[in-house]
Order: sequence, then structure tokens, then C-alpha cells
Amino acid sequence: MNKCEEIEKIEIELLLEAVYRQYGYDFRNYAYSSLKRRIHYYTQRLNIENISELQGKILYDPKLMEGLSNVLSITVTEMFRDPSFFGAFRSSVIPYLKDVGHIRIWHAGCASGEEVYSMAILLHEAGLYEKSIIYATDINEQILEKAKEGKFPLKKMQQYTKNYLASGGTKEFSKYYSCDEKFATIHSFLKENIVFAHHNLATDHSFNEFHIIICRNVIIYFNKQLKERVFQLFYESLTEGGYLGLGSKESLIGSSYSDKILEVDANNKLLKKGH
Repeated sequence: MNKCEEIEKIEIELLLEAVYRQYGYDFRNYAYSSLKRRIHYYTQRLNIENISELQGKILYDPKLMEGLSNVLSITVTEMFRDPSFFGAFRSSVIPYLKDVGHIRIWHAGCASGEEVYSMAILLHEAGLYEKSIIYATDINEQILEKAKEGKFPLKKMQQYTKNYLASGGTKEFSKYYSCDEKFATIHSFLKENIVFAHHNLATDHSFNEFHIIICRNVIIYFNKQLKERVFQLFYESLTEGGYLGLGSKESLIGSSYSDKILEVDANNKLLKKGH
């Protein structure tokens, strides 16, 4: 690492510390390479010369902080993303849920909500939605408001329909939303048992015991220390025999919980607490 890179690393560390102390957002243990790339993008977008200047502006301007939070938060998602995961959920997890009296599911890092509504549809088709409650959380307040609306660009519904069918869906997908010229809006009956709430995986604690935790394509952006914290949080939050769903490139390998939350479907990253 040359001198300029060392200085830049210090600037990034100071920026993240300032963000945490002023606003409570904790990005300090996110993967450095990803943070660096996103912060550079934001400084260029604002035509700011360096990261120290960005820090000074953000401390006094909550609007700029909101923009940085949106850049650092991971919000890329789609309905029935990775259809094989939802197919595996149908075949492996739904039978387990049929024997549960009142189902509690946590979508951690839910972003704009597409996977949350996918889960609602899947549970509805299995006849389980009425006895379920889905807690959908994210660090980003702005994206949570968007998720609550359940309103997505109409042009995306063709791909979402393909994903749904590939996941094993057999119904007319269009019956789950209404549409106008530009947007598709998820029907209200699929929103009834969803609670959207702010939760920071880096700093907040468990708030219930869950039969299912879904956190896909989020922890890939965390460093080893934060991953360990999050796996502990998930372990403490899962019921015995409960399931954890991760993203395709995510794993508990190397963590102290790899022998406590075990893979039951390695290809689709479905894991189960206990033996």
C-alpha cells in the first residue's frame, strides 16, 4: 500500500467513525474494497475532491448522509431472485412449517421488499400465510418506505413472472398485483402479515425467536468480524430446527457457528439450526 492509499484508508476510517457517532449508522465493518468503491462513486457524483471534504459536509448535512446511506446500503434485488432457492424452500421448508402453530419469519436486509413479497406469495400458495408473520428489516429508512408501498416498475414484472414460474409457481402471477401504465402494486392481502422495521445488523440485537431467517446477498459485504457477529445474532434468533437462507456466495464456513447451523442444501444455501 503506497502513501496515498494509506491516507485514503485513514480518511475512510474517519468518515465511517464520524457517520457512526453522528448518525448511528455503522458501516465500519463492511468489506473495505466495496466501501471504497461506493464512497468514490459518491464523491464523484457530488463533485467532491476528497473523502475528508465529504466527511465535513456529511456531518452538517443530513440529506447528504441519506444519500451516502443509500449508496452504501445494498438494495439490488428482485422477486423470486435465484428461483432455485425458492424452489428448494417449497420442497424442504414448507413441510416443516405446516407443523408450526404460528410462523415467524425474519427477512434481514430486505431492501425494497421484492423477496419479502415473494415469500408472502409462496406462503399464501401453501396455505400458510394466515398463520404467518414476516418481519422485514433494513438499515435504510428510505428503502423501507419504498418496500412498504410494494410498488415496482411494470417493465420488471415479465422477469419476475419468469422467476416465479422457475421457482415452481403454478398460479397466474398477475393475480398478485394490480397495474397502471408504469407500475405494478402488490395486492393489499399480501401486505397484511408483513411488519417493516428499521434494524441494523451491525449494532442491533435479536428482537424475537424465528422459525425462518432469510438474509441473502447482504453478509457478503461484511468483514470477518461483522459476519461473526451476525451469525451469532442469527443463531440466537433461530428456534431449534429453524432454517436460515443465505445468498449463493455466502457461507458459515470459517465461523464458529459452522457446526451449529448446518447446510441442508448446499446448492441453494439453506441451513438448519441443530442436528
